[in-house]
Amino acid sequence: MKIFIKAKPNSKQEKVEKIDKQNYIVFVKEPPARGKANNAIKNALAVYFKTGSSCIKIVSGHTSRNKIIEIVE
Repeated sequence: MKIFIKAKPNSKQEKVEKIDKQNYIVFVKEPPARGKANNAIKNALAVYFKTGSSCIKIVSGHTSRNKIIEIVE
């Protein structure tokens, strides 16, 4: 399953908001430096979708706020 997310690093709290079937906003506390925010996004999505973080892969947008994520179940 592929989803599109908008990342919000340096947020006060960590949460995932569903906009529609394929679009989400992910708020994480970590800064967007050295991949910290990307790892936090993967962990937040793993908790949200109740899967392991190894099943979540960033397909596109490693350095962008808009990302394409693939979730393998």
